[in-house]
Amino acid sequence: MAYLAKIETQDSRPVALPAIAANNNTRPNFSPLEWSIIRLARIDRLWTIRTAGRLRRFWNWFVGRGNPELANPKLEALRRMAVLTWHFGFTVPGEDVSEFISAGFSPDQYELMAASINAALSSPRRIPA
Repeated sequence: MAYLAKIETQDSRPVALPAIAANNNTRPNFSPLEWSIIRLARIDRLWTIRTAGRLRRFWNWFVGRGNPELANPKLEALRRMAVLTWHFGFTVPGEDVSEFISAGFSPDQYELMAASINAALSSPRRIPA
């Protein structure tokens, strides 16, 4: 729940990112499925990225709401990061970014997603990708 923690500048620590191949000259991009997950994450609330407790599981069952988590761990990491980025922009905590990168995405893909979300928030009629 790093997204709930207050960001303190006095206590800042560098975030350890996984090693990335230096000769990767390809332009970052997402598949159409991944872009649709990023777009759909706009309507997700922050509570959808928390682990459901007993009470919330009961409430979801009672009102007929399904589990918002995706079955694919890589796509779930993308959804979680997209939800955080829709809500917080480029100020997502470093631990969440490192989890996103360790799921198999690159820092360039994170920047592409954050820039696309920022552009969509700036002009609501424009849909990224």
